[in-house]
Amino acid sequence: MAGHTAGTAKATAKEDILDAAEALFAARGFEGASMRAIAEAAGVAQALLHYHYKTKEGLFEAMFTRRSGAINRIRLARLDVMLARGRPTVEDIVEALLRPTIEAGHDPSRGGSRFASLILATSTAEGDWQKGLVARSYDSMAERFIAALMGALPGLGRAEATWGYLFVVGAALTQMAPTGRADRLSGGAARDEDTDAMLSRAVIFAAAGLKALATAPPDDH
Repeated sequence: MAGHTAGTAKATAKEDILDAAEALFAARGFEGASMRAIAEAAGVAQALLHYHYKTKEGLFEAMFTRRSGAINRIRLARLDVMLARGRPTVEDIVEALLRPTIEAGHDPSRGGSRFASLILATSTAEGDWQKGLVARSYDSMAERFIAALMGALPGLGRAEATWGYLFVVGAALTQMAPTGRADRLSGGAARDEDTDAMLSRAVIFAAAGLKALATAPPDDH
């Protein structure tokens, strides 16, 4: 029993560290968030951060992959179920790609707006380790979805499927967390807190673009 209690306390401390890291990295950026500040926010000794994660880069990667891994597991599980049932539609594939991200961005317990801002910042960072982190976190999942899109749209080549995937994900990231901008621009007719309404339109929009890429004349490719 004592060993179980100690293990639970250790897991809780690691979750507290990752939560504190997520909050401070999102608020201050990678350079602005110090290991000391993260340790203080988590209520642990700074030495514990170095014991578990070695470096600030190691801590950032653990924090980042906790969320990205959870989202990608949901994405791939949905894709696997659809593929097992037969050839899914492009709309089905786009929804499986987008819904887990949007729902996580609207759920503070799964990172919410903090992780949304970290994805954007990390995806556009110029550092080699950030690029490597994005590649390790997302590339294998992305390749599965690109292949699925090509299967759903036989006229969609590898280049067009890749561009289409990137365009869809890029647009989705700007709507991952609620900001109120849709409400302002629409005079209240569109609410970015309504994830189902947003996703239904995002799927229509993305699928139309992918279908257009699949049927574009060769000279346009």
